[in-house]
Amino acid sequence: QLHLVESGGGLVQPGGSLRLSCAASGATVDNYAIGWFRQAPGKERERVLCIIKSGSETLLADSVKGRFTGSKDNVQNTVYLQMSSLKPEDTANYYCAATDRSCYSDYGPPYYGMDTWGKGTLVTVSS
Repeated sequence: QLHLVESGGGLVQPGGSLRLSCAASGATVDNYAIGWFRQAPGKERERVLCIIKSGSETLLADSVKGRFTGSKDNVQNTVYLQMSSLKPEDTANYYCAATDRSCYSDYGPPYYGMDTWGKGTLVTVSS
């Protein structure tokens, strides 16, 4: 049974960078497509990016293209979200989630076809 735990959230100034981690246990991340999602208060959950099973391709939301990247570390069994040029509108709870299907099996909010979710980590972008 796959279990996901996010970490690395915190307060960062606009224009700053932050790296979130999603540590997996119970199964290996290379068997799953892993997505990063965020939800701001009063707003719908948004898919930020999705890393395909092999890790060779990442699907990015338009709102984060050129600023966010995702990566898988199969040795550490951890998935990362590297965020740069952060804006106040990036403030949200960030979640990682996994599916044994495909990043292209995106059924939309709220669960986007993902089967396993972490509890999230809060990112606040503010001066």
